[in-house]
Amino acid sequence: MANILVVDDELGIRDLLSEILNDEGHQVELAENAAQARAARGRSRPDLVLLDIWMPDTDGVTLLKEWSSSGLLTMPVIMMSGHATIDTAVEATKIGAMAFLEKPITLQKLLKAVEQGLTKTAARKPAAPNSSPAAHPADLTVEAVMTGGVLPAPVDLGPQATQSFLLEKPLRDARDEFEKAYFEFHLAKEGGSMTRVAEKTGLERTHLYRKLKQLGVDLTRGKRGV
Repeated sequence: MANILVVDDELGIRDLLSEILNDEGHQVELAENAAQARAARGRSRPDLVLLDIWMPDTDGVTLLKEWSSSGLLTMPVIMMSGHATIDTAVEATKIGAMAFLEKPITLQKLLKAVEQGLTKTAARKPAAPNSSPAAHPADLTVEAVMTGGVLPAPVDLGPQATQSFLLEKPLRDARDEFEKAYFEFHLAKEGGSMTRVAEKTGLERTHLYRKLKQLGVDLTRGKRGV
């Protein structure tokens, strides 16, 4: 879906954000300091950057200023920190950061900020020539906005959406069949995103993964193309 650069000196944060964003179908590049971030910015032209404020070589606000003054701040930047003051957050916003996330970052806030950032990125892109008139904004999903106003094709939820079960089976067998159909339905509905299925079903990701493997659920079912 999008190319996202994550810049953070903490390995655990990089791994966590990478796992979540990859699960959402994004391509993720990682940098642990400003030097690596500069190289990644020039190499991959990210659609969005998640930038930590406190880093060992150059802090995130300084790097943001550098990009802004040199005309390289052409993508939305979301600042992250667990120790920044309000003044720091305000300064980053004035320089050009579109949002500020306070650590520990919740899943809901992360996905919402990324979604808003990518929508802004898409809004800046010129419309394709001879394209059909865009639908009313209220009728568009985020994916539609990102593709220039084209509504996405309906998701094929498969036969599990109207599944029926034989009630004469032993309870354990009937329950397993129901749970398998239930999880396959939600995987298809959420585009194969384990993160969203875990949130939707109220299960912790590791528990959910073990459950799906136990039930023999195809984890690639409904997976979004990148």
